Amino acid sequence: MTTILEGITVLDCGLLVQAPQAAATLSDMGANVIKIELPEMGDQARWIMFSPDDPRSAYFTACNRGKRSVTLDLRRPDGAATFQRMAEHADVLISNFKPGTMDEWGIGYEALRALNPRLIWAAGSAFGPIGPDAAREGADLSGQAAGGLISTTGRDGDPPTPVGITIADHIASQNLVSGILGALFARERTGEGQRVEVSLLGGQIWAQAPEYSHLLMTGEIPGRANYGHPLIRAVYRIFETADGWIGIIGVPPAARDVFFILIERPELSVDPRFSGETIEPADVDWLKRELEPTFRTKTTETWCELLREAGVRYAPVRNQQEVVNDPGAWENGYFQEVDGVRVVGTPIRMSATPLSPGSRPPALGEHTAEVLREHGLDEVEIDRLQTANVT
Repeated sequence: MTTILEGITVLDCGLLVQAPQAAATLSDMGANVIKIELPEMGDQARWIMFSPDDPRSAYFTACNRGKRSVTLDLRRPDGAATFQRMAEHADVLISNFKPGTMDEWGIGYEALRALNPRLIWAAGSAFGPIGPDAAREGADLSGQAAGGLISTTGRDGDPPTPVGITIADHIASQNLVSGILGALFARERTGEGQRVEVSLLGGQIWAQAPEYSHLLMTGEIPGRANYGHPLIRAVYRIFETADGWIGIIGVPPAARDVFFILIERPELSVDPRFSGETIEPADVDWLKRELEPTFRTKTTETWCELLREAGVRYAPVRNQQEVVNDPGAWENGYFQEVDGVRVVGTPIRMSATPLSPGSRPPALGEHTAEVLREHGLDEVEIDRLQTANVT
């Protein structure tokens, strides 16, 4: 075996991020991923273009590298019938349509399970497959808002603000990958596929499991970040420097003396408030306020050098260009150059079966005829589907 999922065929019916990014991860793992797209329209992500004069799409590129594109109108009987033929030989199907949509087209879980009991039918949604909101459509912002994440960002008294990335989609996509891999493992034991379902809402709740556990255990809402984390009673927050910001990732008891000397406040080393294993919340708040003017006296780079030498955990607050410029991110494969193209790599490193990102996404319908031939359609059938605008 040279890749984890060698020999596994995935039918990706996803749109935008949630399902396509999950399929992209499976592609990086070596699966044969066939992207099913609506003729002429394609994945909606294709239309989030840089500009009217530059039709490239960062969203589509990021979530669809290494796949093959087949145009097929699943809404039409001939399209659904052709898809059923493909599903008979597939291992995994991924989608993120509104729950019930694929059932309406005749390609829901029960219909395809009857054709292929080994199929893993995986679906993402906005609010979950059942319940009062199951039929509601949504996107990343739905998960952030409904899942409580937006209420935690920023500072007390400021307006709420979303996270500046599609974090709900991303978390849901990784949950989908986890479920699919678990289902593949279970199939090795039972020979049977199964239904796997995740949602933006469920992913956001799971991502905040400690915070929701605090609420469930105490009845208290943890609150907003306020430069750090509401539940971590320590010097665990970002501070403004002379030219930017830096994160101090907690100062354990063994490092306090060195830290207080470093910030030129040696008297705090003998302050009884900071001599024990734990510090009272009010004293932590006082210390963080005291540190604010101190960190503004030096640049971020200077503080990084000092904190590194002192062995105190830290991290500069960087923008995305600064991250791209980090040689460590390239050495770890988080960014890679594939076929002369710079791409976002994979966050997963495996020694025996390394992941390999594709270099480019497919053009719309680029592989339609090729894939349909692989699934037993002859040229007459392929031409008929094309003439009827099914492909």
